[in-house]
Amino acid sequence: MRKSYALLWCSILVLGLLAAGCKKDAKPVSERIAKAWTVESAKHDNVVVYTRGGSGNKTDYSGFRLTLTNTNGTKTASLTDVDNKTFNGNWDVEGDTKLILKDLTPQPTGSGGTIEFTISGLGDSKVTLTRLKASPKTGNTINEYTLTNP
Repeated sequence: MRKSYALLWCSILVLGLLAAGCKKDAKPVSERIAKAWTVESAKHDNVVVYTRGGSGNKTDYSGFRLTLTNTNGTKTASLTDVDNKTFNGNWDVEGDTKLILKDLTPQPTGSGGTIEFTISGLGDSKVTLTRLKASPKTGNTINEYTLTNP
């Protein structure tokens, strides 16, 4: 009986060690988000206005691109917005839930050179961003973007 308990405890210990060894350390959000992103779908005030490949799109987001790079600690951003104008600057992540594009030139209308998003979902090839302030380019709507890479 004692051997059975010893074998049981040893088995539990080995399984626990194996499970701990198989866990993957999650990379920080700032590493996972540093990619080139394109729009899969877009919403203006919770109304879907664009779906990639869709035939009834109300707004054309096919040219929208968000490229975030992190080279030796230098975080650069390039945003080609819905009107196909490109803005370049820097970016940062705050608290793993907020993406900040800053020092954008030229400054997007009404932004003061800064656009902030809530990160509501982030996977290896998909991110969902919601703009924190209304966009004057889309009729002062709060926009949500589901972006994919590639």
